[in-house]
Amino acid sequence: MVWADCDDDCPDSEALKALFWEEAQRRGIRREDFDRIVFIFPKDRLENWIEYLRDGKTNESEEGPRVSNREAADAARKLAKQCRERKPIDDLPPSLKWSCENWRALSDRMKSS
Repeated sequence: MVWADCDDDCPDSEALKALFWEEAQRRGIRREDFDRIVFIFPKDRLENWIEYLRDGKTNESEEGPRVSNREAADAARKLAKQCRERKPIDDLPPSLKWSCENWRALSDRMKSS
């Protein structure tokens, strides 16, 4: 699992994933292994996701408020449960939705192999 912020110099999650793939190739990582990685890429800051998971709303164009480790862990558990149970994700912030879809795709690949 890779967690990284997609900051203002990063157009979107796919662009950041492509940078990770370039580095993985330089380090000799096979595509088959790379495709087994779950990428979690919040836009700007992870705190935006925590704010959304805690309060039901956030604005990814602004930095979310700083949080404690406990709040972050609680939000991570809530997100994992929501993605694992395949609950609807249409109302999630774009980068959170992308990451949940990425996790689900990996889960599907693991089940089929």
